[in-house]
Amino acid sequence: SPSRSTLAFEIENRRFTRVATQVLVEFKFFSNFVDDDRIELSYRGTTSNLSAGGLLLKCHVPDPAWIPELLLGRVVLGLKVELPEHAEPVKAMAQVAWIEDPGQRGESHALGVRFREITRDGHDRLLSFIIDSKMPS
Repeated sequence: SPSRSTLAFEIENRRFTRVATQVLVEFKFFSNFVDDDRIELSYRGTTSNLSAGGLLLKCHVPDPAWIPELLLGRVVLGLKVELPEHAEPVKAMAQVAWIEDPGQRGESHALGVRFREITRDGHDRLLSFIIDSKMPS
């Protein structure tokens, strides 16, 4: 069983298999640096792909001024990932690694997010989902 430091190293270096999948994600922004009432609200988005180390989240960023704060890690995300056939969502804290600008107003941003904190159970459920998705039926 890998230690926590080994797990963090593997996540950092993208050693996890990714699976193209669309699952619902409920999330909140957390920050001590942004003074905006919208930071307290819950938002929804969907994944484009998912791994045990992070995900690609398609969502709206409420204010373009938050983008530099997201990229600097001064705004982080609290995620609830709704995996199919699981009653409880996987909860994690995540940091944005990169953002793809939507180009046109009203379209979703693509946020590449890396899990910073996730329970062992949540990590195991993500791995099981990914393995099951990759296995032939």
